[in-house]
Amino acid sequence: MSFRSEKLLSLTGEDFTNKSTADLMKLFRKYLENGMHGLCFSSYIEGQAPGSIISKEQIRQRMEIIKPYTSWIRTFSCTDGHELIPQIAKENGLKVMAGAWLSEDKEQNEVEIENLVRVVKEGNVDLVAVGNEVLYREELTEQELLDYIQRVKQQVPEASVGYVDAYYEFVRRPAIVDACDVMFINCYPFWEGCHIDYSLVYMKNMYFSVLQAARGKRVVISETGWPNMGIAFEASQPSTDNALRYFINTQKWSLEENIEIMYFSSFDEAWKIEKEGDVGAYWGLWDKDGNLKFV
Repeated sequence: MSFRSEKLLSLTGEDFTNKSTADLMKLFRKYLENGMHGLCFSSYIEGQAPGSIISKEQIRQRMEIIKPYTSWIRTFSCTDGHELIPQIAKENGLKVMAGAWLSEDKEQNEVEIENLVRVVKEGNVDLVAVGNEVLYREELTEQELLDYIQRVKQQVPEASVGYVDAYYEFVRRPAIVDACDVMFINCYPFWEGCHIDYSLVYMKNMYFSVLQAARGKRVVISETGWPNMGIAFEASQPSTDNALRYFINTQKWSLEENIEIMYFSSFDEAWKIEKEGDVGAYWGLWDKDGNLKFV
């Protein structure tokens, strides 16, 4: 192999030349069993969606499935039972990135913030996320978000507090960078229409653009993944092979360069079809019933 070819592979990841689906599944299992840094955790079961009440029992059942394969979990909300997840995760030896879901509903935001602060004070949270893509959705102004972040930091000054959004929001919003202890960035080459062959270098560019904007502060990839089924988005094609390739490359990069990544996602979620189309239901490493998809 020439130097030029080796250099290209270092950018694009694993050499998938002549790899069959069976070969990819073996590599997938190798990286899965080696252990991920982190995993976005959903405890919804069939028929549930945001607004459904989740129980301790279903949290424990779902956590039992994923805990051998990850060191961290990420949660998205602190209401409707999701506030129970951090304690159960700690009982299972996992670290926790806990989030408060913010929106234009100011009354509900107060409940989210109150519960988030409480679970942090209980000692069950390692990283604190105040809001998820609320600027991207244009549901709060930048100043409103900054006020929420400052409130949480004042109440739990010992905690590492940040905000989750698309990577580019941190590049163009220095006030958010200044307010956060850590940047939580969502990196989705899929949703930017990237072909799978270039997806790893594309994600690396996303990450390093924020690393530069962060001026020495910690950067965590809070979401990234690739669906295995659904309709293509521009050059991004959902398929089993592409989902496997993306997972393998992501985990290889995470291990080799110590990149903190919360992979999206743990389980398939049918409720996401409403907002994302059929592709929204197939981002999990496990299916909606808790069966590993790639075996």
